[in-house]
Amino acid sequence: MAFLAKLFGKKKDNEPAEEALVEEEGLTPEEEAAAEAAEAALLNGEDASDMPSAEETAAIEEIEEIEEIEKTEEIEEIEKTEEIEEIEEIEEPEEIEETATKQSFWGRLKSGLTKTRTALFSPVDSLLKAFAKVDEDLLEELEEILISADVGFAATEEIMDELRERIKDGRLKEKEQVMVALREIMADMIGESEPLQLTTTPSVLLVIGVNGAGKTTSIGKISKRLRLQGKKVVVAAADTFRAAAIDQLAVWCERAKVDMVRQNEGSDPAAVVFDAIAAAKKKQADVLIIDTAGRLQNKKNLMNELAKIDRVIDRELPGAARETLLVLDATTGQNAVSQAKEFSNAAKITGITLNKLDGTAKGGIIISIKRELGIPVKFIGVGEKIDDMQEFDAEDFISALFGE
Repeated sequence: MAFLAKLFGKKKDNEPAEEALVEEEGLTPEEEAAAEAAEAALLNGEDASDMPSAEETAAIEEIEEIEEIEKTEEIEEIEKTEEIEEIEEIEEPEEIEETATKQSFWGRLKSGLTKTRTALFSPVDSLLKAFAKVDEDLLEELEEILISADVGFAATEEIMDELRERIKDGRLKEKEQVMVALREIMADMIGESEPLQLTTTPSVLLVIGVNGAGKTTSIGKISKRLRLQGKKVVVAAADTFRAAAIDQLAVWCERAKVDMVRQNEGSDPAAVVFDAIAAAKKKQADVLIIDTAGRLQNKKNLMNELAKIDRVIDRELPGAARETLLVLDATTGQNAVSQAKEFSNAAKITGITLNKLDGTAKGGIIISIKRELGIPVKFIGVGEKIDDMQEFDAEDFISALFGE
């Protein structure tokens, strides 16, 4: 009743209600509002007894407060649901991006192999039209076409031997069968695709290659592909020999949205690898990618550097799954095979990344590499953008090569 005492003061018997209204200092905003309402009611001739009591006013306010809380909770629940849906909408595009990237890459692969396809199969088509049957003259000219497309001498010789064997046993009689036979033989020589073996946490991916082959860009592209597959990636900038190599790698790591460990230019590469391994362990990374200096012109230094890095990895990550990728430039043709042979003497290469297939008519180099070195191609690139690289799929490559 304290509120009524504040509002109406003390009232004598039979004293008119109008005179009982007093002005009281220190009223709360709510009490002032109630006083104004009461005064208005009195001026309108209403009895103050009709006004709600303090208990009734408090009850009404409590009900309104509860309703306001329920309304707020309902709004918060709606906002929470919308936030969850928004997060799902953000996460889903990565899966869509992976599929879309694969589909768009197939188109770029077919387009990128246009030069090779033109250099290889257009002459073969013309050759088949010029001959009435399959004979030794046709085979000799076919051999020249394969060599000019950088399939390589050894690989070309093996292809020709197989064609002659099929002619001998009657499997190849008509000239229209030549293209089908070529496709089957090339597919057999390339063999099945061999994906990266990343079976431990972390796994190690050592990337080597001469300067200018696209080593830095390959690391950025591979890093993004692995991230889109749900893997956490750390990159070690261990190419401390070449000027600006670290800064270039940093740009690609930023594009790929992966972490990079670096030191100053001229630092010991093995020390960078040591720090990167510590960071990979701390972040519980799935893959550690190590960039290295491409000093093929001084093979002794290269071998010593790689050996030192190997010792650090063996000591800090015993039993870790490891891949050594050699990055090659397809436009160099048979020189790429020579580079692969030299690097094989310095490191145990487990896979090839072949770049710039879109800029050359020498796509047949893939067959030569597999035939002469026995090293599988694991990634191919057909452009400079970060999505212009995919895991090598032998069937897709042959289909694109033959324009299917």
